Amino acid sequence: MGANSSSLSELPENEYLKKLSGAEAISENDPFWNQLLSFSFTTPTNSAELKLLEEATISVCKSLVENNPRSGNLGALIKVFLSRTKELKISAECQNHVFIWQAHNALFIICCLLKVFISQMTEEELQLHFTYEERTPGLYGVEHEDLIEELLCCLIQLIVEIPLLDITYSISLEAVTTLIVFLSCQLFHKEILRESIIHKYLMHGRCLPYTSRLVKTLLYNFIRQERSPPPGTHVFQQQTDGGGLLYGIASGVATGLWTVFTLGGVGSKPTPQQEQSSPLANQSLLLLVVLANLTDAPDSPNPYKQAIMSFKNTQDSTAFPSPSPHAFQINFNSLYTALCEQQKSDQATLLLYMLLHQNSNVRTYMLARTDMENLVLPILEILYHVEERNSHHVYMALIILLILTEDDGFNRSVHEVVSYCYVERIYLCLRIVCIRDKYLHTNCLAALANMSAQFRSLHQYAAQRIISLFSLLSKKHNKVLEQATQSLRGSLSSDDSPLPDYAQDLNVIEEVIRMMLEIINSCLANSLHHNPNLVYALLYKRDLFEQFRTHPSFQDVMQNIDLVISFFSSRLEQAGAELSVERVLEIIKQGAVALPKDRLRKFPELKFKYVEEEQPEEFFIPYVWSLVYNSAVALYWNPHDIQLFTMDSG
Repeated sequence: MGANSSSLSELPENEYLKKLSGAEAISENDPFWNQLLSFSFTTPTNSAELKLLEEATISVCKSLVENNPRSGNLGALIKVFLSRTKELKISAECQNHVFIWQAHNALFIICCLLKVFISQMTEEELQLHFTYEERTPGLYGVEHEDLIEELLCCLIQLIVEIPLLDITYSISLEAVTTLIVFLSCQLFHKEILRESIIHKYLMHGRCLPYTSRLVKTLLYNFIRQERSPPPGTHVFQQQTDGGGLLYGIASGVATGLWTVFTLGGVGSKPTPQQEQSSPLANQSLLLLVVLANLTDAPDSPNPYKQAIMSFKNTQDSTAFPSPSPHAFQINFNSLYTALCEQQKSDQATLLLYMLLHQNSNVRTYMLARTDMENLVLPILEILYHVEERNSHHVYMALIILLILTEDDGFNRSVHEVVSYCYVERIYLCLRIVCIRDKYLHTNCLAALANMSAQFRSLHQYAAQRIISLFSLLSKKHNKVLEQATQSLRGSLSSDDSPLPDYAQDLNVIEEVIRMMLEIINSCLANSLHHNPNLVYALLYKRDLFEQFRTHPSFQDVMQNIDLVISFFSSRLEQAGAELSVERVLEIIKQGAVALPKDRLRKFPELKFKYVEEEQPEEFFIPYVWSLVYNSAVALYWNPHDIQLFTMDSG
């Protein structure tokens, strides 16, 4: 990049960058490339640093866009990178820093250029830029390799084949990042891309055979959570044996040209956040969810989604069903542990959802675990901090709980832990969400409804919160009803003001109230004698239910609740006044045995199942790219260029 570039402001005038972006063609064998690629720096670790770098180099990138059709220097740079990567595996094994160092620097420049190219042109125009090259006399008409496919295959091979060491960490991270950048064309389209050139390369041809290995490697990167090595680890270090001709060229350049270009400083101490995070794990997870949510091709399904759907446990010796072209095996115990530990991030919750919903092997394994609370409690934490989370993250957490509670074995095994915490989280959710958010309301209660028939020995606090939930919904109902009445009265004296749609609000809140009554009814009908605390809470707040006894929407489901309240109230009255809590509970336990089961009306078992929407990509693809935009390490896009989603919703 250039001699004495001690600050970002000097980069636009850097002689090496100006030559790269100029109209003069540079041969692949020119010593210029050794000079350009022999710089040392700390890879930018956040969007602020990348923004500074992009602002400093935007003029260079635009110049290359203009001159590349004549010079073909983008293609020459890519070919130089491809030649460097041929020795990467051996270089890693031999701890040869030079090849790794220069290959990383080449890829970093390519990634920066690609990001600008993709944001400013169509895929067809980008593809054309990869065909421009230096014209050698006598070679016209000769068929040339497809550089986009060559580069994509090289990046995938680098990710799956190069061992992850301190000296290869940065180039592995850069390879993952560059694949994300290649796919980022979606950000600059309002509509979902269904006919993407880059998608075709990744889902067909030379890239296709690497599908399962790529998905497996990205999963293992997520599982291992390898932290970034200390800054400077990947930088070229002088060797005592001379290192040959290339070493001589590189070291001579490194000592005088690029050693001072830093963002954060070579050898500077990492921040606490950097020490605790794994950029490669984060970036790998983002790439994985992007790949898994690519739209199916007209002639073939998404192979990355197929791989996500079909992989098995390493301990599973059964044969894969045929056909399973992208199947592989991975350690489920390690995957489960990583998922339990990483649920604070949207992308980890999204991965958990994808695996539970799409991979029956993973779902069966997780439901058979005896320590499911390790997974469920972090999911409940998302609901507990609902005001700090975006709505998509909350929805994902609710859907995960709904999928889990579809299994009766899960409900029996974890209800003691889950019911206590979940009811509290749901109370907080319903207290703050918009009345009209029917989706969140119903999903909040659907998982609770699935568990209701299996409730055993409900803790007094959980029982109180169930009734408090009903109280909350009852108050919301009364408030909306009062607003509707006042609005109607006001409309009689004024013909100008339009009526608010209170009918819609009432309809939503009454549907949710009915769900809540069905949950209470299910628990009473199936396990009355196991839950004296719920009966106690019901009796304590009996007045709450009075207004719904004659309501036409609730009369049927109120029968059992009304019966239980009347039966136990009568027994308490017979026992006298001034009863202690312990005495009341004793009377309830005795009454539960005495109450004939046939007096309680049987309703169909509550069972809610998650059903994915007809066009899930309309939700998931914008969501995935909002995660990339907000969470990717060392990636920055100008918010004014983004078309896929509005920045306030992202």
